[in-house]
Parts: sequence; structure tokens; C-alpha cells
Amino acid sequence: MSATAERDEYERLVLDSVDRFLEKDVRPYAMKLEHDDTYPEDIVARMKELGLFGCIIPQEYGGLGLRPSTYAKIIERISAVWMSISGIINSHLIMSFIVTKTGTEEQRKRFLPKFATGEIRGGLALTEPDCGTDLQAIRTFAKKDGDHYVINGTKTWISNGIHGSAFALLVKTDKDIEPRHKGTSLFIAEKGPGFTVSKKLEKIGYKGIDSAELVFDDYRIPAANLVGGVEGRGMTCAITGLELGRLNVAARGVGIASAALDEAVKYSQQRKTFGKPIHQHQAIALKLADMVTKVHASRLLVEHAAAAVDRGERCDFEVGMAKLFATEAAVENALECMRIHGGYGYSKEFIVERLYRDAPLLVIGEGTNEIQRIVIAKRLIENNPI
Repeated sequence: MSATAERDEYERLVLDSVDRFLEKDVRPYAMKLEHDDTYPEDIVARMKELGLFGCIIPQEYGGLGLRPSTYAKIIERISAVWMSISGIINSHLIMSFIVTKTGTEEQRKRFLPKFATGEIRGGLALTEPDCGTDLQAIRTFAKKDGDHYVINGTKTWISNGIHGSAFALLVKTDKDIEPRHKGTSLFIAEKGPGFTVSKKLEKIGYKGIDSAELVFDDYRIPAANLVGGVEGRGMTCAITGLELGRLNVAARGVGIASAALDEAVKYSQQRKTFGKPIHQHQAIALKLADMVTKVHASRLLVEHAAAAVDRGERCDFEVGMAKLFATEAAVENALECMRIHGGYGYSKEFIVERLYRDAPLLVIGEGTNEIQRIVIAKRLIENNPI
């Protein structure tokens, strides 16, 4: 068997394991956990056993060594069942991806094996109360003090903030330098004295996963935790991670759009009005046709973007298009699914209302879709000068 065939077979077996896990350990419990907004401890334990916290970490550091394209398929599958748990591994894997791609070899050897097993779990700490998309406007500041840095500031909307133990933390190390991005640096910040979780943030959807505000008050961190070992590279490191994050969010969009389609197709054959199943009414048939087209188009865009990430190419154009289209498809399909269900779609007895609440996050997270459009247009012109 060729190396390519062996890799494909290995990844197929992983996907089969994920499918069994979702059907046995997630689907029967997702609705109650989501409605109660309960952190899924047992599900997280199974994810650790399956190696999902290390799925894209190279095998030499203890991970599964999966390609980003296979990771995207995992996320699509998870999101079609319960999107929240995709976030538990996604934020963690963005941090892992950053260390893999931009960290020193010492940092890779120190952190990646523990990331892979889930012994150290966490995420990405970029956003602050007064800045969202404009990461150059962050105020959290790290001041050098011998072989340590002292950090002060606040981060908000941090996934895994309560249950995680380490975060890729973006800070300012130079407040005056221009351009501003050269004054940012990224650290792997483990919880300890001076690092506190101030509150859990309540959300309309995406429940079960903890989103929190993190406060740093004279928090001391070893200089050895500066990713790459050089100041001023924080924005580059963050962007490296966000490409994977946007691929993840795009794959979530496919999962939500696909789940909404499946629920609509099923219900449209069960529900009858005026003496026939509602899918036979033209108004419903037109909705179903649009929904399935959006799912297939979204999946193809995600596959195209994932292939570019696999090759290690610059792919903000491809990932941006996938994220934009797939997440808008998720929002639109979730709404259409609710309308097809009528009053039942508004009931908490059906998963439709959860899809409807979860989907809007996708057009905001990992860079708003408005920002994606700007990036796409900019790259389009760069690639087609006259």
C-alpha cells in the first residue's frame, strides 16, 4: 500500500471513530446539556481518549497528525450534531497550530505533547472589551522584567476560559512603534497567580462551552513562553492561527446548514397539509432546493480552502470565501428550516431552534463576514492587476 493510500485509510478510520462517538456519546445528550448550559465533562473525556485535542498536532509530538482537510471534515460532522463541542477543540487547536507553525523547537517539545493528550487545554485570547476585529488596538501590555514579563489587561469572549488551563495570549510589548502590529507579541499563558477568570458570559446560543472574561493583574510569565522567542511577531502568529480558525468556522457552517437541511427534508415528508406532505407544495420544494444547493456549494468551498491549508499556501482568499459563504448558508438554512417546521420550529422540543440560535455566531466569530468580504476583494485585486 502506498503512503498516500495508508494516510487515506488512517484518516478514514479516524472519521469512522468520530461518527461512532457522535452517535453514542453526543447525540443522545446534546439537547439537555445545551438547554441546561452544562459543560459536557463526560464528552470532553471521550474526546481526550479519541485524541481529538491533538488531531492536527504532528505525530512526532504525540498528536494524530491529521491534515487540516480531514480536521474540517471532523468539525463538519461534530457541528451537525452539536456545534458547541467543536469550539472546545477548535480554540485549543488554534493555539496548538500557532505553536507548531511559529513556536521554537523547545516550545513545541514542551507544549505540544501535553496539548495533544488534553493534559493542557485552552484556547486563544485575542479579543478585548474595547476591540474586536481591530486587534492592533489591544491594550493588554507585557513589560519585560528580567527573564519574565509582567502582564496587565483584560480579554473577553474567550472560549474555554473557565475550563481551559492555558491560552495563546496576544499583548502589546511596544505601545509606540509604527505600524502598530509590530508592537504585538504572543505568549502561551498558563493559569496562575495574577491570572483570573472574572465572569462567565451568557449567550443566546453556543451553550455548554464556556465563554469568559480573563483578567491579568501583574501576572508574571516566563520569557520562554514568548512564542517564537522574539517580540513583535504577535500579529503574524495570531493570523497563522486564525486561518485554521476560519476553516473551522466554515466547516461548522457546513455542519449547521447540513443539519438544518436534514431536519427540513425529514419533517417535510412527515407533515401533511391540504391532504399531502408539505414537500409537495411548491413553496416548500423551492426552499428545499435552495437549501441543498447551499450545502453542496459550501462543502466544495471548504474542501477547496482546506486543500490550500494542507499545502501550506497563503489562503486568506480561499478560506475567506469558504467562511463567508458557508456561514451565511448556515444562517439562511437554519431560518428556512424553522419556517418549514412552522410553530414546531419555535419549540424547544425540536433541535431546529438550537440551529437557529447557534448559526449567527458563525458570521461574527473568527473575523466578521464584513471583514471577510474586504479581505476577499483586496486579494482579488492583488491577484488581478491591470
